[in-house]
Amino acid sequence: MNFRDCVKFANEHPVCYIATAEGNQPRVRAFGMWFADDRGFYFQTASVKSIYKQLMNNKKVELCFYTAGPDMGPMMRVTGEVEFVNDLALKRKVLNDRPFLKAIGYKGPEDPLLVIFRVYTGEAYIWTMANSMKEAEIERVKF
Repeated sequence: MNFRDCVKFANEHPVCYIATAEGNQPRVRAFGMWFADDRGFYFQTASVKSIYKQLMNNKKVELCFYTAGPDMGPMMRVTGEVEFVNDLALKRKVLNDRPFLKAIGYKGPEDPLLVIFRVYTGEAYIWTMANSMKEAEIERVKF
């Protein structure tokens, strides 16, 4: 397995769960990943949301991409760090790719509400029921 396999898995299953921390309290929520490429996993949020404030205080996250099915999996877990991406071309692209954002109030790519972040470094692995009892032995991919 290599990082391209992880990117492919994420792009095929973009609904994931993101875990952050608020002080010593874990926080998790479902999220629709925007896209993944060789630079990481990209997300969009709003500067007024709790996740933004949590990431400003602690850039460490864990993601879980899940494939629903009768056999419980597979799923990909990603542990890493985020960085905020302030790129007008990417902000234009997210508004173009996700027209619902304008419908809920984003004014344009320069709107301070619009935040793009990516998980740019960390490690990922694919979990299945077949390797459930051997989690420590599952191959990790560093990126």
